[in-house]
Amino acid sequence: MTMNLQNQAFNKIEADISICFMTETLFENHHDKTLLERSGFEAKQDQVTILHEKAIIFCGVEAFDNTSLRSVAALAIKALHATNYTSAKVAQYGLENIQAVYEGLILGGYEYVFYKSEPKAPKLQEILFSNDNFEGNEQNFIQLQNASNTALAICNATNFTRDLVNTAPQEMYPEALADVALDLAETSEDLSCTVIEYDELLEQGMNAIAAVGRASIHKPNLIHLAYTPKNATHTISLVGKGLTYDSGGLSLKPAASMVTMKMDKAGGCAVLGIMKAISELKLPITVNAFVGAAENMVDGSAYKPDDVLVAKNGKTIEVRNTDAEGRLVLADVLCYAQEQVKSDFIFDYATLTGACMVALGPYTTGMMGHSSKLKHQFFAAADRSGELVGTLPFNPHLKKLLKSGIADISNIGSKPYGGAITAALFLDNFIEEDMKEKWLHFDIAGPAYTESAWDCNPFGSTGAGVRMSVNFMQRLLEK
Repeated sequence: MTMNLQNQAFNKIEADISICFMTETLFENHHDKTLLERSGFEAKQDQVTILHEKAIIFCGVEAFDNTSLRSVAALAIKALHATNYTSAKVAQYGLENIQAVYEGLILGGYEYVFYKSEPKAPKLQEILFSNDNFEGNEQNFIQLQNASNTALAICNATNFTRDLVNTAPQEMYPEALADVALDLAETSEDLSCTVIEYDELLEQGMNAIAAVGRASIHKPNLIHLAYTPKNATHTISLVGKGLTYDSGGLSLKPAASMVTMKMDKAGGCAVLGIMKAISELKLPITVNAFVGAAENMVDGSAYKPDDVLVAKNGKTIEVRNTDAEGRLVLADVLCYAQEQVKSDFIFDYATLTGACMVALGPYTTGMMGHSSKLKHQFFAAADRSGELVGTLPFNPHLKKLLKSGIADISNIGSKPYGGAITAALFLDNFIEEDMKEKWLHFDIAGPAYTESAWDCNPFGSTGAGVRMSVNFMQRLLEK
């Protein structure tokens, strides 16, 4: 499906059907009110009704704001996919809302059908946007075009991330994920990629990631994808957990919990998606992405509870549970990232803990770090992007739970409480002192993958982290 912005008025654009967003206030005076009432339409939020005789799909919204428009647009595109219309047109609903409408239509209409033997493609092929607002006022076309191009780049990067996460583990293993990054580097002269393979991981003292992945036939690697534009104003490092599959290792997961574990690479995939978006938008920010790619599997060489691992920064880690592997991978990758690049900010993304879902529910990313100012900055970016973020506080009492009697630190807490926070506090041991106030940890275990559609997220991967992070970088440039 293509999205085309037209430099002409809504009523001059030819399409099979029109998309009309409507508040209750507008509904009261609408000329089709009687007909719509017969269908049960009241312009309540997320109500969708098609009047085929008028060739209009009416979409109820509480207000013309990002959240309302994004949500109902996702439902509208699903309704249109069930019809035989091949094209649709839509007016503008404020320059500030273009991205939300695009996200609802593009992200809400996403389907992953790669493994279907006979995928059924929707008839709808094109959505045309006019250059005037819904009340008939013409908008500045250059501004509309810029907003449209930005929205498309972010939506496409989000769906790119979804595709990677949704790919089955027999096809998306560490080497394959590295190939994706190498291919991405070929798309822009500002992108470059280096892959550190298993033997070199050991040579460089990255024993934690090496231990996690050594029992797999697909050995672990570390991917470094760099975006280096001219005249960059900031430098940011992104670190992603890329567990292409997680069996739990010797601390084996229950069978039911292994299903969907292809999503354990969502943090690493999000980081690659962010790089795709910023390189296409050509943001003047140097960004270095580091992905720890590994499979946590079982054979005679698997790492074990009671093992003591030496991380890249020399800290020793007592392994008490091999299913707490993501933090081990991130420990080495965080050390490597700080060694390689001096950044203004360092952010890590990981489907790290089920405890974060217990704390915040399945829709919300857990954000943790030391800087209240930085967390507030990211809150604003997440809110604007439509992603949900909640913060979980550090405290010294939880930090004590990570003490080990035989090593510097344990990889899990000694009590089953505050697990999302203790995981982040574990990572804090691998953040250098001068970067403490510049680091944020994002636990995306809840929103990264869904088996029940919500908002603009259909079944499967959601691409969590991409939209809010790009928005953060855009806002950084506005200051």
